[in-house]
Amino acid sequence: MPVGGGHRTGRYPGSPRGRGTKRVARTYNVVTYGCQMNVHDSERISGLLEQAGYVRAVPTDDTPDIVVFNTCAVRENADNRLYGNLGRLRPVKDKHPGMQIAVGGCLAQKDRGDIVRKAPWVDVVFGTHNIGALPVLLERARHNAAAEVEILEALDVFPSTLPTRRESTYAGWVSISVGCNNTCTFCIVPALRGKEKDRRPGDILSEVRALVDEGVLEVTLLGQNVNSYGVEFGDRYAFGKLLRACGDIDGLERVRFTSPHPKDFTDDVIAAMAETPNVCHSLHMPLQSGSDDVLRAMRRSYRSERYLGIIEKVRAAMPDAAITTDIIVGFPGETEADFQRTLDVVREARFSSAFTFQYSKRPGTPAATMDDQLPKQVVQERYERLVAAVEEITWAENKRLVGETVEVLVAVGEGRKDERTGRMSGRARDGRLVHFATETADGESLAGQIRPGDIVHTTITYAAPHHLNADGAPVAHRRTRAGDAAEAGRSPRTPGVLLGLPTIGAPPVAPAPAAGCAAH
Repeated sequence: MPVGGGHRTGRYPGSPRGRGTKRVARTYNVVTYGCQMNVHDSERISGLLEQAGYVRAVPTDDTPDIVVFNTCAVRENADNRLYGNLGRLRPVKDKHPGMQIAVGGCLAQKDRGDIVRKAPWVDVVFGTHNIGALPVLLERARHNAAAEVEILEALDVFPSTLPTRRESTYAGWVSISVGCNNTCTFCIVPALRGKEKDRRPGDILSEVRALVDEGVLEVTLLGQNVNSYGVEFGDRYAFGKLLRACGDIDGLERVRFTSPHPKDFTDDVIAAMAETPNVCHSLHMPLQSGSDDVLRAMRRSYRSERYLGIIEKVRAAMPDAAITTDIIVGFPGETEADFQRTLDVVREARFSSAFTFQYSKRPGTPAATMDDQLPKQVVQERYERLVAAVEEITWAENKRLVGETVEVLVAVGEGRKDERTGRMSGRARDGRLVHFATETADGESLAGQIRPGDIVHTTITYAAPHHLNADGAPVAHRRTRAGDAAEAGRSPRTPGVLLGLPTIGAPPVAPAPAAGCAAH
Protein backbone atom coordinates (compact mmCIF):
# COMPACT_ATOMS: atom_id res chain seq x y z
CA MET A 1 0.00 0.00 0.00
CA PRO A 2 1.41 3.42 -0.89
CA VAL A 3 2.20 5.63 2.07
CA GLY A 4 3.44 9.15 2.52
CA GLY A 5 6.83 10.43 3.64
CA GLY A 6 7.68 10.97 7.28
CA HIS A 7 9.75 9.60 10.14
CA ARG A 8 9.09 6.65 12.38
CA THR A 9 11.19 6.02 15.48
CA GLY A 10 9.38 3.21 17.30
CA ARG A 11 6.37 2.70 19.59
CA TYR A 12 5.07 4.59 22.59
CA PRO A 13 4.09 2.98 25.92
CA GLY A 14 0.64 1.53 25.85
CA SER A 15 0.51 1.24 22.08
CA PRO A 16 -1.57 -1.85 21.25
CA ARG A 17 1.09 -2.76 18.70
CA GLY A 18 3.93 -3.29 21.10
CA ARG A 19 4.60 -2.11 24.64
CA GLY A 20 8.04 -0.80 25.43
CA THR A 21 9.93 2.02 27.04
CA LYS A 22 10.26 4.35 24.06
CA ARG A 23 7.75 7.16 23.73
CA VAL A 24 7.20 7.92 20.07
CA ALA A 25 4.27 8.95 17.95
CA ARG A 26 2.09 6.57 16.03
CA THR A 27 2.34 6.71 12.24
CA TYR A 28 -0.36 7.42 9.68
CA ASN A 29 -1.05 7.30 5.96
CA VAL A 30 -3.87 9.00 4.04
CA VAL A 31 -5.07 7.53 0.74
CA THR A 32 -7.08 9.99 -1.36
CA TYR A 33 -9.57 9.43 -4.16
CA GLY A 34 -11.44 12.05 -6.17
CA CYS A 35 -11.46 15.79 -6.75
CA GLN A 36 -9.43 18.78 -5.60
CA MET A 37 -11.80 19.20 -2.65
CA ASN A 38 -10.87 15.72 -1.45
CA VAL A 39 -7.17 16.42 -1.95
CA HIS A 40 -7.48 19.53 0.22
CA ASP A 41 -9.56 17.62 2.80
CA SER A 42 -6.73 15.09 3.01
CA GLU A 43 -4.33 17.93 3.80
CA ARG A 44 -6.64 18.80 6.69
CA ILE A 45 -6.80 15.16 7.83
CA SER A 46 -2.98 15.08 7.86
CA GLY A 47 -2.87 18.37 9.76
CA LEU A 48 -5.33 17.08 12.35
CA LEU A 49 -3.43 13.84 12.89
CA GLU A 50 -0.08 15.58 13.19
CA GLN A 51 -1.43 18.16 15.64
CA ALA A 52 -2.86 15.23 17.62
CA GLY A 53 0.60 13.65 17.82
CA TYR A 54 0.83 11.27 14.86
CA VAL A 55 3.66 11.35 12.30
CA ARG A 56 3.42 10.47 8.63
CA ALA A 57 4.71 7.00 7.75
CA VAL A 58 7.79 6.66 5.59
CA PRO A 59 7.23 5.46 2.01
CA THR A 60 8.73 2.03 2.71
CA ASP A 61 6.38 1.37 5.64
CA ASP A 62 3.45 -0.77 4.53
CA THR A 63 2.08 -1.14 8.08
CA PRO A 64 1.35 2.36 9.42
CA ASP A 65 -0.57 2.52 12.69
CA ILE A 66 -3.42 4.44 11.06
CA VAL A 67 -4.63 4.20 7.45
CA VAL A 68 -7.27 6.74 6.40
CA PHE A 69 -9.18 6.36 3.13
CA ASN A 70 -10.63 9.69 1.96
CA THR A 71 -13.20 8.51 -0.56
CA CYS A 72 -15.11 9.78 -3.59
CA ALA A 73 -18.66 8.84 -4.59
CA VAL A 74 -18.58 10.54 -7.99
CA ARG A 75 -16.03 8.44 -9.85
CA GLU A 76 -17.07 5.21 -11.52
CA ASN A 77 -16.66 2.07 -9.41
CA ALA A 78 -15.56 4.16 -6.40
CA ASP A 79 -17.08 1.65 -3.98
CA ASN A 80 -15.41 -1.33 -5.67
CA ARG A 81 -12.06 0.40 -5.44
CA LEU A 82 -12.51 1.15 -1.74
CA TYR A 83 -13.70 -2.32 -0.75
CA GLY A 84 -10.96 -3.91 -2.83
CA ASN A 85 -8.32 -1.93 -0.96
CA LEU A 86 -9.98 -2.66 2.38
CA GLY A 87 -9.95 -6.35 1.55
CA ARG A 88 -6.25 -6.29 0.72
CA LEU A 89 -5.56 -4.49 4.00
CA ARG A 90 -7.44 -6.98 6.20
CA PRO A 91 -4.68 -9.63 6.46
CA VAL A 92 -2.15 -6.87 7.12
CA LYS A 93 -4.23 -5.63 10.03
CA ASP A 94 -4.74 -9.20 11.32
CA LYS A 95 -0.95 -9.54 11.57
CA HIS A 96 -0.54 -6.18 13.30
CA PRO A 97 -2.96 -5.88 16.25
CA GLY A 98 -3.71 -2.28 17.09
CA MET A 99 -3.55 -1.06 13.51
CA GLN A 100 -6.56 1.17 12.79
CA ILE A 101 -8.43 1.84 9.54
CA ALA A 102 -10.65 4.87 9.01
CA VAL A 103 -12.91 5.67 6.04
CA GLY A 104 -14.09 9.22 5.36
CA GLY A 105 -15.22 11.41 2.48
CA CYS A 106 -18.19 11.31 0.14
CA LEU A 107 -18.60 7.53 -0.09
CA ALA A 108 -18.55 7.32 3.71
CA GLN A 109 -21.21 10.04 3.88
CA LYS A 110 -23.34 8.02 1.42
CA ASP A 111 -22.81 4.45 2.64
CA ARG A 112 -22.53 5.17 6.38
CA GLY A 113 -22.93 2.03 8.49
CA ASP A 114 -22.83 -0.20 5.41
CA ILE A 115 -19.05 0.17 5.35
CA VAL A 116 -18.61 -1.48 8.75
CA ARG A 117 -21.18 -4.12 7.80
CA LYS A 118 -19.27 -5.00 4.61
CA ALA A 119 -15.82 -4.55 6.15
CA PRO A 120 -16.12 -5.13 9.93
CA TRP A 121 -12.36 -4.68 10.39
CA VAL A 122 -12.79 -0.92 9.76
CA ASP A 123 -12.43 1.06 13.00
CA VAL A 124 -13.84 4.50 12.12
CA VAL A 125 -16.28 5.88 9.56
CA PHE A 126 -16.69 9.67 9.37
CA GLY A 127 -18.42 11.94 6.88
CA THR A 128 -17.76 15.10 4.92
CA HIS A 129 -19.19 17.31 7.67
CA ASN A 130 -17.11 16.14 10.64
CA ILE A 131 -13.50 15.73 9.49
CA GLY A 132 -12.39 17.43 12.70
CA ALA A 133 -13.71 14.56 14.81
CA LEU A 134 -11.31 11.97 13.36
CA PRO A 135 -8.68 11.95 16.17
CA VAL A 136 -11.42 11.65 18.81
CA LEU A 137 -13.12 8.80 16.92
CA LEU A 138 -9.82 6.94 16.53
CA GLU A 139 -9.09 7.21 20.23
CA ARG A 140 -12.63 6.19 21.15
CA ALA A 141 -12.49 3.15 18.85
CA ARG A 142 -9.13 2.15 20.32
CA HIS A 143 -10.37 2.56 23.90
CA ASN A 144 -13.70 0.77 23.34
CA ALA A 145 -12.30 -1.86 20.94
CA ALA A 146 -15.34 -1.24 18.72
CA ALA A 147 -16.03 0.56 15.47
CA GLU A 148 -17.09 4.21 15.64
CA VAL A 149 -19.45 5.51 12.93
CA GLU A 150 -20.27 9.21 13.07
CA ILE A 151 -22.00 10.92 10.13
CA LEU A 152 -23.39 14.43 10.54
CA GLU A 153 -26.07 15.89 8.28
CA ALA A 154 -24.68 19.42 8.39
CA LEU A 155 -21.27 21.04 8.75
CA ASP A 156 -20.19 21.30 12.40
CA VAL A 157 -17.21 23.59 11.77
CA PHE A 158 -15.90 25.15 8.55
CA PRO A 159 -13.05 22.85 7.41
CA SER A 160 -10.58 25.71 6.90
CA THR A 161 -10.54 26.34 10.66
CA LEU A 162 -8.84 22.93 11.02
CA PRO A 163 -5.05 22.53 11.03
CA THR A 164 -3.68 21.72 7.58
CA ARG A 165 -0.49 19.97 6.46
CA ARG A 166 0.12 21.34 2.96
CA GLU A 167 1.60 18.98 0.38
CA SER A 168 3.23 21.68 -1.77
CA THR A 169 5.76 24.35 -0.81
CA TYR A 170 4.81 26.56 -3.75
CA ALA A 171 1.06 26.14 -4.40
CA GLY A 172 -1.87 25.91 -2.03
CA TRP A 173 -5.61 25.26 -2.08
CA VAL A 174 -7.80 27.77 -0.24
CA SER A 175 -11.48 26.88 0.21
CA ILE A 176 -13.81 29.84 -0.16
CA SER A 177 -16.99 27.77 0.14
CA VAL A 178 -18.18 24.23 0.68
CA GLY A 179 -21.34 22.54 -0.56
CA CYS A 180 -23.46 23.29 -3.62
CA ASN A 181 -26.97 24.66 -4.23
CA ASN A 182 -27.31 23.22 -7.74
CA THR A 183 -29.40 20.15 -8.59
CA CYS A 184 -27.61 18.60 -11.59
CA THR A 185 -29.25 15.25 -12.24
CA PHE A 186 -25.97 13.37 -12.73
CA CYS A 187 -24.29 14.65 -9.56
CA ILE A 188 -24.55 13.42 -5.98
CA VAL A 189 -22.23 16.05 -4.48
CA PRO A 190 -24.97 18.37 -3.09
CA ALA A 191 -26.50 15.45 -1.19
CA LEU A 192 -23.12 14.58 0.33
CA ARG A 193 -21.55 18.02 0.83
CA GLY A 194 -24.72 19.91 1.70
CA LYS A 195 -25.88 23.42 0.81
CA GLU A 196 -23.33 26.08 -0.02
CA LYS A 197 -21.62 27.67 2.97
CA ASP A 198 -19.44 30.71 2.28
CA ARG A 199 -16.45 31.89 4.28
CA ARG A 200 -16.10 35.55 5.13
CA PRO A 201 -13.69 37.37 2.79
CA GLY A 202 -11.42 38.42 5.65
CA ASP A 203 -10.93 34.81 6.74
CA ILE A 204 -10.06 33.75 3.19
CA LEU A 205 -7.55 36.56 2.70
CA SER A 206 -5.96 35.83 6.09
CA GLU A 207 -5.37 32.22 5.02
CA VAL A 208 -3.91 33.35 1.70
CA ARG A 209 -1.54 35.76 3.49
CA ALA A 210 -0.50 33.01 5.91
CA LEU A 211 0.42 30.77 2.97
CA VAL A 212 2.34 33.56 1.25
CA ASP A 213 4.22 34.25 4.48
CA GLU A 214 5.45 30.63 4.32
CA GLY A 215 6.71 31.07 0.75
CA VAL A 216 3.71 29.89 -1.30
CA LEU A 217 3.60 31.63 -4.70
CA GLU A 218 0.36 30.28 -6.16
CA VAL A 219 -3.08 29.93 -4.60
CA THR A 220 -6.13 28.20 -6.07
CA LEU A 221 -9.47 29.39 -4.70
CA LEU A 222 -11.61 26.30 -4.31
CA GLY A 223 -15.36 25.67 -4.20
CA GLN A 224 -17.91 23.25 -5.62
CA ASN A 225 -19.37 26.27 -7.44
CA VAL A 226 -16.70 28.87 -6.88
CA ASN A 227 -18.25 31.86 -8.66
CA SER A 228 -21.55 31.65 -6.76
CA TYR A 229 -19.48 32.73 -3.76
CA GLY A 230 -21.34 35.39 -1.79
CA VAL A 231 -24.81 33.87 -2.18
CA GLU A 232 -24.98 33.17 1.54
CA PHE A 233 -24.38 36.80 2.51
CA GLY A 234 -26.18 38.34 -0.44
CA ASP A 235 -23.39 39.78 -2.60
CA ARG A 236 -23.43 38.46 -6.17
CA TYR A 237 -20.26 40.41 -6.94
CA ALA A 238 -18.31 38.98 -4.00
CA PHE A 239 -16.17 36.65 -6.10
CA GLY A 240 -14.87 39.40 -8.40
CA LYS A 241 -14.10 41.52 -5.34
CA LEU A 242 -12.22 38.58 -3.80
CA LEU A 243 -10.07 38.16 -6.91
CA ARG A 244 -9.18 41.86 -6.85
CA ALA A 245 -8.35 41.69 -3.13
CA CYS A 246 -5.93 38.84 -3.83
CA GLY A 247 -4.16 41.21 -6.20
CA ASP A 248 -3.22 43.40 -3.22
CA ILE A 249 -1.30 40.63 -1.41
CA ASP A 250 2.45 41.17 -1.74
CA GLY A 251 4.35 38.04 -2.71
CA LEU A 252 1.33 36.25 -4.19
CA GLU A 253 2.33 35.69 -7.82
CA ARG A 254 -0.45 33.50 -9.18
CA VAL A 255 -4.16 33.17 -8.40
CA ARG A 256 -6.35 30.46 -9.92
CA PHE A 257 -9.86 29.24 -9.15
CA THR A 258 -11.95 26.15 -9.77
CA SER A 259 -14.63 25.38 -10.72
CA PRO A 260 -17.03 28.12 -11.87
CA HIS A 261 -20.56 27.46 -13.11
CA PRO A 262 -21.62 29.17 -16.36
CA LYS A 263 -24.96 30.25 -14.86
CA ASP A 264 -23.19 32.36 -12.23
CA PHE A 265 -20.50 33.85 -14.45
CA THR A 266 -20.65 37.65 -14.41
CA ASP A 267 -18.85 40.30 -16.44
CA ASP A 268 -17.21 41.71 -13.31
CA VAL A 269 -15.34 38.42 -12.82
CA ILE A 270 -13.95 38.66 -16.36
CA ALA A 271 -12.89 42.25 -15.67
CA ALA A 272 -11.25 41.21 -12.39
CA MET A 273 -9.32 38.44 -14.16
CA ALA A 274 -8.13 40.82 -16.87
CA GLU A 275 -7.27 43.73 -14.58
CA THR A 276 -5.64 41.94 -11.62
CA PRO A 277 -2.02 41.14 -12.57
CA ASN A 278 -1.58 38.04 -10.42
CA VAL A 279 -4.84 36.37 -11.54
CA CYS A 280 -3.86 33.83 -14.19
CA HIS A 281 -5.50 33.94 -17.60
CA SER A 282 -6.75 30.39 -17.29
CA LEU A 283 -10.35 29.29 -16.87
CA HIS A 284 -11.73 25.82 -16.18
CA MET A 285 -15.47 26.00 -16.87
CA PRO A 286 -17.44 22.74 -17.22
CA LEU A 287 -19.55 22.46 -20.38
CA GLN A 288 -20.86 18.90 -19.78
CA SER A 289 -22.79 18.90 -23.09
CA GLY A 290 -23.17 21.12 -26.13
CA SER A 291 -26.79 20.05 -26.63
CA ASP A 292 -29.42 22.30 -25.08
CA ASP A 293 -31.78 19.33 -24.77
CA VAL A 294 -29.19 17.35 -22.83
CA LEU A 295 -28.29 20.37 -20.69
CA ARG A 296 -31.98 20.69 -19.86
CA ALA A 297 -32.15 16.99 -18.88
CA MET A 298 -28.99 17.46 -16.81
CA ARG A 299 -30.72 20.41 -15.10
CA ARG A 300 -27.83 22.68 -16.08
CA SER A 301 -29.35 26.16 -16.07
CA TYR A 302 -27.54 27.58 -19.12
CA ARG A 303 -27.52 26.79 -22.81
CA SER A 304 -24.71 26.48 -25.34
CA GLU A 305 -25.18 30.04 -26.61
CA ARG A 306 -24.71 31.40 -23.08
CA TYR A 307 -21.61 29.23 -22.61
CA LEU A 308 -19.98 30.31 -25.86
CA GLY A 309 -20.87 33.91 -25.07
CA ILE A 310 -18.83 33.74 -21.85
CA ILE A 311 -15.86 32.35 -23.75
CA GLU A 312 -16.14 35.12 -26.34
CA LYS A 313 -16.07 37.77 -23.60
CA VAL A 314 -13.13 36.11 -21.83
CA ARG A 315 -11.08 36.02 -25.01
CA ALA A 316 -11.98 39.60 -25.87
CA ALA A 317 -10.63 40.71 -22.49
CA MET A 318 -7.72 38.21 -22.40
CA PRO A 319 -6.70 36.97 -25.87
CA ASP A 320 -4.08 34.68 -24.31
CA ALA A 321 -6.57 32.92 -22.00
CA ALA A 322 -6.44 29.12 -21.88
CA ILE A 323 -9.90 27.63 -21.38
CA THR A 324 -10.43 24.06 -20.20
CA THR A 325 -13.60 22.12 -19.52
CA ASP A 326 -15.41 18.93 -18.47
CA ILE A 327 -17.62 17.00 -20.91
CA ILE A 328 -19.89 14.01 -20.32
CA VAL A 329 -20.70 11.68 -23.24
CA GLY A 330 -23.66 9.31 -23.36
CA PHE A 331 -26.05 10.96 -20.90
CA PRO A 332 -29.44 9.17 -20.91
CA GLY A 333 -31.44 10.11 -24.00
CA GLU A 334 -28.49 11.69 -25.83
CA THR A 335 -29.05 11.31 -29.58
CA GLU A 336 -26.48 11.41 -32.35
CA ALA A 337 -27.66 14.94 -33.13
CA ASP A 338 -27.10 15.91 -29.49
CA PHE A 339 -23.59 14.49 -29.63
CA GLN A 340 -22.85 16.32 -32.88
CA ARG A 341 -23.85 19.56 -31.17
CA THR A 342 -21.28 18.83 -28.45
CA LEU A 343 -18.63 18.39 -31.14
CA ASP A 344 -19.73 21.68 -32.70
CA VAL A 345 -19.32 23.55 -29.41
CA VAL A 346 -15.93 21.94 -28.80
CA ARG A 347 -14.72 23.10 -32.21
CA GLU A 348 -16.06 26.60 -31.66
CA ALA A 349 -14.71 26.93 -28.11
CA ARG A 350 -11.16 25.83 -29.01
CA PHE A 351 -10.39 24.39 -25.58
CA SER A 352 -6.75 24.07 -24.53
CA SER A 353 -7.67 20.89 -22.65
CA ALA A 354 -10.77 18.91 -21.74
CA PHE A 355 -11.56 16.26 -19.15
CA THR A 356 -13.85 13.84 -20.95
CA PHE A 357 -16.07 11.27 -19.23
CA GLN A 358 -18.34 8.46 -20.27
CA TYR A 359 -21.64 8.73 -18.43
CA SER A 360 -22.23 5.96 -15.92
CA LYS A 361 -24.98 5.56 -13.37
CA ARG A 362 -24.42 6.98 -9.90
CA PRO A 363 -26.85 5.45 -7.38
CA GLY A 364 -28.80 8.17 -5.64
CA THR A 365 -28.88 10.57 -8.59
CA PRO A 366 -32.01 11.32 -10.69
CA ALA A 367 -30.17 10.42 -13.89
CA ALA A 368 -29.64 6.85 -12.67
CA THR A 369 -33.39 6.16 -12.98
CA MET A 370 -33.96 7.96 -16.28
CA ASP A 371 -35.25 6.12 -19.32
CA ASP A 372 -33.14 5.74 -22.47
CA GLN A 373 -29.89 4.69 -20.82
CA LEU A 374 -27.48 4.29 -23.72
CA PRO A 375 -25.71 1.02 -24.58
CA LYS A 376 -22.06 0.90 -23.53
CA GLN A 377 -20.83 0.46 -27.09
CA VAL A 378 -22.63 3.62 -28.24
CA VAL A 379 -21.15 5.64 -25.39
CA GLN A 380 -17.68 4.23 -26.06
CA GLU A 381 -17.80 5.04 -29.77
CA ARG A 382 -18.92 8.63 -29.13
CA TYR A 383 -16.31 9.02 -26.43
CA GLU A 384 -13.54 8.00 -28.83
CA ARG A 385 -14.76 10.52 -31.42
CA LEU A 386 -14.88 13.25 -28.80
CA VAL A 387 -11.34 12.50 -27.58
CA ALA A 388 -10.04 12.59 -31.15
CA ALA A 389 -11.73 15.96 -31.79
CA VAL A 390 -10.45 17.44 -28.52
CA GLU A 391 -6.88 16.28 -29.14
CA GLU A 392 -6.89 17.69 -32.67
CA ILE A 393 -7.89 21.09 -31.28
CA THR A 394 -5.61 21.08 -28.22
CA TRP A 395 -2.65 20.09 -30.38
CA ALA A 396 -3.36 22.91 -32.81
CA GLU A 397 -3.74 25.39 -29.94
CA ASN A 398 -0.49 24.23 -28.36
CA LYS A 399 1.39 24.52 -31.65
CA ARG A 400 0.60 28.25 -31.67
CA LEU A 401 2.93 28.62 -28.67
CA VAL A 402 6.02 27.18 -30.38
CA GLY A 403 8.64 29.91 -30.38
CA GLU A 404 6.99 31.76 -27.47
CA THR A 405 8.83 32.30 -24.17
CA VAL A 406 6.72 31.31 -21.17
CA GLU A 407 7.03 31.64 -17.40
CA VAL A 408 7.06 28.26 -15.66
CA LEU A 409 6.53 27.57 -11.96
CA VAL A 410 8.69 24.47 -11.39
CA ALA A 411 6.69 21.58 -9.95
CA VAL A 412 7.13 18.13 -8.45
CA GLY A 413 5.82 14.98 -10.13
CA GLU A 414 4.37 16.61 -13.25
CA GLY A 415 6.78 14.94 -15.67
CA ARG A 416 6.97 11.15 -15.33
CA LYS A 417 9.84 10.91 -17.85
CA ASP A 418 11.86 13.84 -16.49
CA GLU A 419 14.59 11.75 -14.92
CA ARG A 420 15.13 9.80 -18.14
CA THR A 421 15.04 12.83 -20.43
CA GLY A 422 17.04 15.19 -18.23
CA ARG A 423 14.16 17.64 -18.09
CA MET A 424 12.19 19.30 -15.32
CA SER A 425 8.51 20.25 -15.47
CA GLY A 426 6.05 22.85 -14.31
CA ARG A 427 3.02 24.89 -15.21
CA ALA A 428 2.93 28.02 -17.35
CA ARG A 429 0.78 30.91 -16.15
CA ASP A 430 -2.05 29.69 -18.38
CA GLY A 431 -1.95 26.26 -16.72
CA ARG A 432 -0.30 24.35 -19.56
CA LEU A 433 2.20 21.64 -18.63
CA VAL A 434 5.73 22.46 -19.78
CA HIS A 435 8.73 20.09 -19.81
CA PHE A 436 11.94 22.11 -20.04
CA ALA A 437 15.63 21.34 -20.52
CA THR A 438 18.02 22.02 -17.65
CA GLU A 439 21.25 22.50 -19.60
CA THR A 440 22.79 25.82 -20.60
CA ALA A 441 24.02 26.47 -24.13
CA ASP A 442 27.56 25.38 -23.16
CA GLY A 443 26.34 22.10 -21.66
CA GLU A 444 26.31 23.04 -17.98
CA SER A 445 23.52 21.32 -16.04
CA LEU A 446 21.24 23.50 -13.95
CA ALA A 447 19.35 20.54 -12.48
CA GLY A 448 20.95 20.97 -9.08
CA GLN A 449 20.25 24.70 -9.01
CA ILE A 450 16.60 24.79 -10.14
CA ARG A 451 14.27 23.72 -7.33
CA PRO A 452 10.50 23.04 -7.19
CA GLY A 453 8.91 26.41 -6.51
CA ASP A 454 11.48 28.37 -8.52
CA ILE A 455 10.48 30.37 -11.60
CA VAL A 456 11.98 29.63 -15.02
CA HIS A 457 11.48 31.42 -18.32
CA THR A 458 11.94 29.13 -21.30
CA THR A 459 11.14 29.06 -25.02
CA ILE A 460 8.74 26.45 -26.40
CA THR A 461 10.25 24.25 -29.13
CA TYR A 462 7.67 21.46 -29.51
CA ALA A 463 3.96 20.97 -28.87
CA ALA A 464 1.95 17.82 -28.14
CA PRO A 465 -1.80 17.58 -27.43
CA HIS A 466 -1.30 17.53 -23.66
CA HIS A 467 2.03 19.27 -23.02
CA LEU A 468 4.74 21.57 -24.34
CA ASN A 469 8.50 20.98 -24.56
CA ALA A 470 11.25 23.58 -24.26
CA ASP A 471 14.48 21.87 -25.35
CA GLY A 472 16.75 24.89 -25.39
CA ALA A 473 18.59 26.43 -22.45
CA PRO A 474 16.37 28.32 -19.98
CA VAL A 475 16.18 32.02 -20.75
CA ALA A 476 16.09 32.95 -17.05
CA HIS A 477 15.88 31.33 -13.62
CA ARG A 478 14.70 33.02 -10.44
CA ARG A 479 15.20 31.39 -7.04
CA THR A 480 12.25 31.86 -4.70
CA ARG A 481 11.32 31.39 -1.05
CA ALA A 482 9.14 28.47 -2.16
CA GLY A 483 12.23 26.89 -3.71
CA ASP A 484 14.14 27.49 -0.46
CA ALA A 485 11.37 25.70 1.45
CA ALA A 486 11.42 22.77 -0.99
CA GLU A 487 15.20 22.49 -0.70
CA ALA A 488 14.92 22.50 3.11
CA GLY A 489 12.10 19.93 3.07
CA ARG A 490 9.62 22.27 4.75
CA SER A 491 5.89 21.98 4.03
CA PRO A 492 3.59 24.90 4.85
CA ARG A 493 1.28 24.29 7.78
CA THR A 494 -1.69 26.48 8.56
CA PRO A 495 -2.94 26.36 12.15
CA GLY A 496 -6.49 25.71 13.23
CA VAL A 497 -8.61 25.31 16.34
CA LEU A 498 -8.67 21.75 17.63
CA LEU A 499 -11.67 22.29 19.95
CA GLY A 500 -10.51 19.86 22.61
CA LEU A 501 -9.16 17.08 20.39
CA PRO A 502 -6.81 14.76 22.29
CA THR A 503 -3.08 14.42 21.79
CA ILE A 504 -2.22 10.84 20.84
CA GLY A 505 1.56 10.85 20.56
CA ALA A 506 4.39 10.77 23.05
CA PRO A 507 4.40 13.02 26.13
CA PRO A 508 7.10 15.65 25.56
CA VAL A 509 9.48 15.09 28.50
CA ALA A 510 7.94 12.67 31.02
CA PRO A 511 10.25 9.83 32.15
CA ALA A 512 9.73 6.33 30.82
CA PRO A 513 7.53 4.13 33.02
CA ALA A 514 8.90 1.17 34.86
CA ALA A 515 8.64 -2.19 33.16
CA GLY A 516 5.24 -3.79 33.54
CA CYS A 517 3.29 -0.55 33.92
CA ALA A 518 0.48 0.04 31.47
CA ALA A 519 -0.28 3.48 30.13
CA HIS A 520 -3.87 4.68 30.20
